[in-house]
Amino acid sequence: MANLNKVMLIGRLTRDPEMQAFSNGGRVAKFGFAVNNRKKNQQSGEWEDVPVFLDVEAFNRGEMGKMADRVEQYLHKGMQIFIEGHLVLDQWTSKEGEKRSKLKIVVDNWQFTEPKQDGEGGSRSGGSRPASQPARKPAAAPPADDRYDEPHEATGGGDADIPF
Repeated sequence: MANLNKVMLIGRLTRDPEMQAFSNGGRVAKFGFAVNNRKKNQQSGEWEDVPVFLDVEAFNRGEMGKMADRVEQYLHKGMQIFIEGHLVLDQWTSKEGEKRSKLKIVVDNWQFTEPKQDGEGGSRSGGSRPASQPARKPAAAPPADDRYDEPHEATGGGDADIPF
């Protein structure tokens, strides 16, 4: 039987990332995230945004290495980003002895969806692109102040290098 656990969301941070360190030297950035669902209001007939609030975690591990550090450095409350990740069920027993659980998102990759604000610097992506995925070309040339740090493709070669 096939299995797929993949989440892709565009939304806004509802709180600044909080960092937590592990005894083995690892770190995790935890933050709140909100996305909207559209729902038709039965009384007015108008479409409304219904927010969904999620807990998100980004770890320093695996191929991405320092994702939690980049989240801490570049993200803050109110920013809109794109998240790719997977669902994890968190289970625990409360102080009252009740079994509790919640779904959370673990980030595999993230990207900015808005231009940098003045004073913001650094990378425009929280993770690296898989080798099998080609670099994206910007729809238009970046502004002169380089507000968009899109990946640039190597020049030269053209279609003559394609083997088919």
